[in-house]
Amino acid sequence: MVNGTNSSSHGLSDVERVLVPIFDSFILVSGVVGHILVLIIICRTMRRGHGQPSGGRTGGLQQTNANGTDVLLLSLSVADLLLLSCLPYHTVAIATRHWPFGSFMCKTVSFLSAMCTAGSGFTLAALAFARYIIVVHQSKAYQWHREGRLKVVAGLLWIPAVVLASPQFAWRTLISGLDNHEAREDLACFNFLSDKGQLAYGVCHFLFAFAFPLGIIVIAYAKIYHFLKITRRGCTAQTDRLEHYHVHVTQTSALLVLAFALCWLPSYGLMFAQIAEVDKAAGPISHFGSFATFARIMATSSTVANPILYVFMSEKFRMELMNLGQGVCGKIPS
Repeated sequence: MVNGTNSSSHGLSDVERVLVPIFDSFILVSGVVGHILVLIIICRTMRRGHGQPSGGRTGGLQQTNANGTDVLLLSLSVADLLLLSCLPYHTVAIATRHWPFGSFMCKTVSFLSAMCTAGSGFTLAALAFARYIIVVHQSKAYQWHREGRLKVVAGLLWIPAVVLASPQFAWRTLISGLDNHEAREDLACFNFLSDKGQLAYGVCHFLFAFAFPLGIIVIAYAKIYHFLKITRRGCTAQTDRLEHYHVHVTQTSALLVLAFALCWLPSYGLMFAQIAEVDKAAGPISHFGSFATFARIMATSSTVANPILYVFMSEKFRMELMNLGQGVCGKIPS
């Protein structure tokens, strides 16, 4: 989990401890394969885009989209891959009821999880804003691409993500588990700070890494659909094709955002429910076990949602994937 919950899940039943590694293995394999394909396709698209002159307003717009927002999609895939790299540590901790990786990895895994969650939220907000610029202010979109501003933005977005996640590395700690007759849970990568400090950090992470980006995203897409609705009147054949292109790509981006929101809402809900408990000092809260499992699987499933949406919703990615597959098959000797 991201915002201070423990990583060994004391309250899980034996059935959940068996099912979680199965779900995690599926998420890990499908997520890594999907994002590697996305990275390959984006890199191929960006390489082809360099050096190609834009042929007029329409060509320049499409090239801007291909090589502008793809930088942000590349950053989003990197964030998901980093988040997936943390998954095996949590899986082992849940299956064994023990954190065997030491204090440094407890801090590092928690830091990376919080950083990548925030980075994904910031990148999705930037993606929505870039889509707004591309659709509504086409001349500015070409200027932003030509000057490489989106590349700078994609890099700068990680600075607040690192700052927001730094308390995880600074104050995360291992605690001794509780002995009982059924199992011994030696160490848990557990909450940090006092109750008030934990509440303050949880609220800050929720507001800055989730609520604030989601607000920007909703406003950006609302303005896009309002603009497209107005420009729908008196369309020529060329502008009608452009509108269809923008609507299709905007819907894909909106589905990415919807998947992000639905996947992470249970995690933040669990975080606030745990913070609201007074008796946190005694250790993890067992009656959240089943919901904690659900929230965790939903959160990690967000890393799988993006490649699926790229393939099934984006015509450009479907064509690129087919070309990639044909190229690979063509190189296999018969």
